[in-house]
Amino acid sequence: MAYRELLRRWHQAVLAADGGDWDAALDAFCGIEEPPSRICFNIGCVHLRAGRLEEALRAFSKTVTKDNSLAVGYFQRGFVYLQLEMYEEALSDYQMAFSHLRQNPFIDYKQLGLRHILYAWEVLYSTAAAQCRLQQWQEARVTLDKAVVWRPEGRTAMLALALEQVQNHLFLEPMQVPLGELFRPRKKEIEQLDSKDFLGKPKVISSIIPNDEYIGFEPLRPQKQGFYEPSADAVRDRESGYYRVLSHYYLEGSEKLAVKANSLVFVLARGADGWATAIHDGQKLRIPTSLLEPASKMDKGKISIGIPLPPAQVPPNRLHVKQTPESPGGVNASANDAGSQMGFEIPNTQGDASSILDRPAVLRVHCECMVVVRAGEVPSLPELRTLLRERFSLQAERGRLSYRHLDGKELGAVSGEEDLGKMWQQLTDGRLTLCCQDSDSHSGRPILYRMLAQHAYPAQGPGDLEFSKGDMLDILSEVNEEWLEGHCNGKTGIFPKCFATQTSCGATFP
Repeated sequence: MAYRELLRRWHQAVLAADGGDWDAALDAFCGIEEPPSRICFNIGCVHLRAGRLEEALRAFSKTVTKDNSLAVGYFQRGFVYLQLEMYEEALSDYQMAFSHLRQNPFIDYKQLGLRHILYAWEVLYSTAAAQCRLQQWQEARVTLDKAVVWRPEGRTAMLALALEQVQNHLFLEPMQVPLGELFRPRKKEIEQLDSKDFLGKPKVISSIIPNDEYIGFEPLRPQKQGFYEPSADAVRDRESGYYRVLSHYYLEGSEKLAVKANSLVFVLARGADGWATAIHDGQKLRIPTSLLEPASKMDKGKISIGIPLPPAQVPPNRLHVKQTPESPGGVNASANDAGSQMGFEIPNTQGDASSILDRPAVLRVHCECMVVVRAGEVPSLPELRTLLRERFSLQAERGRLSYRHLDGKELGAVSGEEDLGKMWQQLTDGRLTLCCQDSDSHSGRPILYRMLAQHAYPAQGPGDLEFSKGDMLDILSEVNEEWLEGHCNGKTGIFPKCFATQTSCGATFP
């Protein structure tokens, strides 16, 4: 039997005994499989109280068999032997009880659950009682003289009376554990029988929902990106999830607006009474189910509460902007046309370059070119340098030149002396950045700047530019605050600005 079940039955038996139901107590004690010595002692005490001496003797015999050092067990069995007129056995048990006291004046069994103190003089007194029944009067007198030595204060008169009775050859009545005293289980162990709520009522300590009042425990799990959604075990309804509110909802009996129309709420449970328990702005509320409709994926992407979605999930809203078509000339389209398409106005301020360059200036040139290497022919380092030198020489002669404006966002084309004068006006602390590109790249359109793709973007429409994470993007125009037009992997299209970060373009050659 498990110790927990043993404690439970032991406690039930003691409670029955305290209530005076000794039969129920005996049944509970006898129902314990392989009872320990203290339970056997209790069974013996219950039988002894009922006058069933034979059953009490068997129970106390089991007690000392299971614990042969339990002095109070020998003491009680000696009392039963005397009642059964088995005087030799009684004398032997009393002597065993005294030897297990180990020269101590008493043993307090309170720590073991028995509210009784067994004194050495009591054991000697009962020993003398057994000797009297065996007609060993002289030995009984010696035993009582020994008990006087172990006697506590206040017991002298009782022992003096016993010595007088022995001198007159009168029997002494043996002592025993008071009726009703039993071994009891430890109080702390009984308190731990029932499950305890050590955590108490759960309280939200940290949540991705501000002012979250949702009560419940969930196991640790990866957070779902984009919006808060409890695990399946945490919600109580299959229909839990995000819902759109169809119209304004006011609290019952109040004119206060609780939820605006088209707001998104997370429904925890939908009741049969037509009301749903939901979370809105971090607060739990009840709302009629007739005002709710399931939210779409696009709706969930607009939720501002929770972990932001990666850009690949929900791109920004498209703006229907009428774009200026490219010039029919393609390669010959002027930089001014591209600038007007991007809404950039070049100032008319012109100046004399000689007056501007009144002191030395540093011109930094960014060059970008393409070198074709035939399959199966791996050039050596000198051959590669020769190819680059020829390509750079050709590019420097025929390539498109452009400069970066002071605001650092766009490039201005240098196609004539007028553009050259504007370029020198962009000197800052004697420095200027010049870009040289192949004349046939991007259909002659200038590159404003370059960006590095931080997320993969799958095309959402025929005019989108698809790319992978880590690709380098050439920015050709800014459609609006959220969308850009760019070139990557030989394709041109638009893409969300939040998918990439700006970086420097090409290799730098001072």
